[in-house]
Amino acid sequence: VTETNISTMMEFVLLGFSDIPKFHWFLFGAFLVVYMIILMGSGIIILITRVDPALQTPMYFFLSNFSFLEICYVSITLPRMLMDFWTQKGNISFFACATQMCFALMLGATECLLLAVMAYDRYVAICHPLHYPIVMNHKTCIQLVAGSWMSGIPIEIGQTGQIFSLPFCGSNQINHFFCDIPPILKLACGDIFVNEMVGYIFAVVFVTVPFMLILGSYFRIMSTILKLPSNTGRTKAFSTCSSHLIVVVLFYESATITYLKPKSNQYKETDKLLSLFYTILTPLFNPMIYSLRNKDVTEALRKFLLKSLAL
Repeated sequence: VTETNISTMMEFVLLGFSDIPKFHWFLFGAFLVVYMIILMGSGIIILITRVDPALQTPMYFFLSNFSFLEICYVSITLPRMLMDFWTQKGNISFFACATQMCFALMLGATECLLLAVMAYDRYVAICHPLHYPIVMNHKTCIQLVAGSWMSGIPIEIGQTGQIFSLPFCGSNQINHFFCDIPPILKLACGDIFVNEMVGYIFAVVFVTVPFMLILGSYFRIMSTILKLPSNTGRTKAFSTCSSHLIVVVLFYESATITYLKPKSNQYKETDKLLSLFYTILTPLFNPMIYSLRNKDVTEALRKFLLKSLAL
């Protein structure tokens, strides 16, 4: 084995946005600002859902967990991107690349499951309001959140191990800004059919199945809302789930296209932009969507700011 092949196996190079070198420092500044906004926005939601008595409900317990998940999710990719912009090098070790992929997959699976749990919470609240306190008790909420966080761990560790046990003997350049499945598989030698099929199966389990559950929940929610006698009741009921619905559409649209579309060597830049959307832009929009479209969150934020200024 030559020295070149050994180094190729031991290290990858993330190309990121190296095809537009003139905008390196602009992109560094833009992504740094985005990262700070995500940390601050999601952090504020976690804080106010913990300290405000009016937000001590299952819906906001799930929202707090979702905001923490978003912080973890962007921290897998954005700090690495910022470092690559700063050093203008994309070198990443074999182990670091596998670790980044594994955490990205685990957190992505958690996000899909948590969005399904949040839809189920709205379904019980709107379709079975009298049973809501019994069905969505504290123990059940803890179990649903723990299940969302834990379910993907063994499966995604296995999938990552399977992918990185493949031989990599060609180029070590990953045409992406983080170690994701499609660009990594393009660098593998030999037959990757089994890996692709496993990837599709896991994508169906963690993307399609939760999405179908969300659709089912919202079909029942919409039919219940339309039967409400007053316009005020319908508006109030819909406002409690509209924020979640917008987030679901934003996340699933880009994630589904990325992981479930047929394999193609074309549109590599489009793939990169889609990944940018669900890994970075969706977490950026989420705190704004939940705070601007939710009167309880807006009121809690106002009280928190007034209390902070008084101190």
